[in-house]
Amino acid sequence: MNGADSGDGFVEVIAREVEADPGNLTLREDFVTLLLERDPERAAIELRTFEGIGGDPARVRLLRARLMAARLRASNPPPPAENAPPPARTGGAARTPVPTPADEDRQDSAAGSASLWDAERPAVTLADVAGLAEVKRHLDTTFLAPLRNPELAAAFGQTPGGSLLMYGPPGCGKTFIARAIAGDLGASFIHVTLADLLSRWIGESEKAIQSVFRDARAAAPCVIFFDEFDALGGRRTSGGGGSQTMRMLVTQLLEELDGVASANDGVYFLAATNRPWDIDPALRRPGRIDRTVLVLPPDAAARASIVQGALEGKPAGEVDVAAVSAATEGFSGADLSHLTTTVLQQAMVESMSRGELVPVTTDAMLAAVGGVTPSTTSWFDQVAPVLEYGVDDGTFDQLRAYRVKRGMR
Repeated sequence: MNGADSGDGFVEVIAREVEADPGNLTLREDFVTLLLERDPERAAIELRTFEGIGGDPARVRLLRARLMAARLRASNPPPPAENAPPPARTGGAARTPVPTPADEDRQDSAAGSASLWDAERPAVTLADVAGLAEVKRHLDTTFLAPLRNPELAAAFGQTPGGSLLMYGPPGCGKTFIARAIAGDLGASFIHVTLADLLSRWIGESEKAIQSVFRDARAAAPCVIFFDEFDALGGRRTSGGGGSQTMRMLVTQLLEELDGVASANDGVYFLAATNRPWDIDPALRRPGRIDRTVLVLPPDAAARASIVQGALEGKPAGEVDVAAVSAATEGFSGADLSHLTTTVLQQAMVESMSRGELVPVTTDAMLAAVGGVTPSTTSWFDQVAPVLEYGVDDGTFDQLRAYRVKRGMR
């Protein structure tokens, strides 16, 4: 048995182990890592499964970046080694073919045709987003309604596509809403993070941005979602090499949004940020990312749904989720997940101590609320001076209205 056969046999052995223990996240992550070097497309499938069954988001982002690198290597194989045998002689002196510009163009085209980004089809829609009625109403009137009526939009000279910036405190479900928008539109979904784009090689990050839009156009209708957008689309300021890199990234993004090289028909650009005031103004000008929606902490109905979902299938008694919801005003979705995880851990420890099952109770949930400081508080403190002294182009109208309604200064 040669080395390749042996390696393939080992892959199948691990595959059988994964099939026998499908919930083993560590084993499945190791399997993805193994496949990255041998079969990137199979690795992509396993990576989606790893993410779907609760794989650590940070590990998912890292593996996604490694998958993109593996696909790049597959589409651009390394040149022959220096000690490789010379070309075969054909009657005269051996000649090394010199590539012509046409050959190089064909190679670039072949490399560009390789799909580097996984476009998924989200099964969720905005109907699956509990509560947040005001956010959904704003999304529908300013963004989704025209997209759901393409014939009417065409009559008014509007092309399919659009862009939207979601902003608000961290942990309030902006990524989930982006997936739900794609589901509402029946569109493919490409999730992009800064880790997916950054490279130590000059020009590679710009090529990665190009590839995102190229693959989205090929998969249209498609939603591109850029998370933590302020880290990528931050203000271009004068300074050192880091600022120069930022200018190049933003410039490339501007070109893609403007459709300089190719039209963006059927491509919807969504971005999320906790710091909208740091976004480069050129990205926010009319015709680019000119629409915004504020994603606030979940309302009472959404909080109750989040707590109910987190306790589902767990040893919980008759927990009054409405009472927990009323006691967690201002909590983000991430805060509520942390709260339920903490209470479940406490119940588990007590169960082990007593030697019997101790379910989660309403009193235990309410007692734990006092130990959790809402993470949204610091965000509202941070945004206050921006509203007071910053330049506002209308982005913060919703936020100002919310603060007035809540009696915030």
